[in-house]
This record gives sequence, C-alpha cells and structure tokens, in this order.
Amino acid sequence: MNIYVGNLSFSMTEADLKETFSAYGTVQNASIITDKISGQSRGFGFVEMPNKDEAEKAIAALNGKDVKGRALKVNEAKPRTDRPQGGFGRKY
Repeated sequence: MNIYVGNLSFSMTEADLKETFSAYGTVQNASIITDKISGQSRGFGFVEMPNKDEAEKAIAALNGKDVKGRALKVNEAKPRTDRPQGGFGRKY
C-alpha cells in the first residue's frame, strides 16, 4: 500500500521516515519529495508498505502524531490525476 505523509518537518530524512514507519511493519520504500531547484523538502512524502494490515495500523497510529515538532497527516495515497498545464484559463 502506498501511504501519503504530509506536514513533515523540513529536518526529516528519508531514513527517519522509514524508521518511523518500520515500527509498524515492513517498509519497502520511503521517499520525501523535494523542490527541483533548491533540493529542500516540500514537507511531504510517500511510504510503501507491502502488507496492507501493517500499513493500516501505521496510518491509524501515526496520523496526527507529533514527529520532530510537526503533527503528521497520514493516509492512503490516492492515484495521481493529470492536471491541465497552462494557466489563467487560456487554451494552448
């Protein structure tokens, strides 16, 4: 199951994220999304846990939990939808 993790502290590393979720089961992958230009964390990331029961326990336990001074927002990641490019209502 792919899990969205929001409101991450900017000091949180991918290793910290993986360790936090590992307390609830096997973590296949943990990634923090960064700004393409500055490389700084954008404050959210994703964790992949292959076991659905473990993932659901992690979501229940960690949603709202204070980690490094920030209350995490944790839920099942939704599939990404394509957003239209361009701007201000103009069609290109």
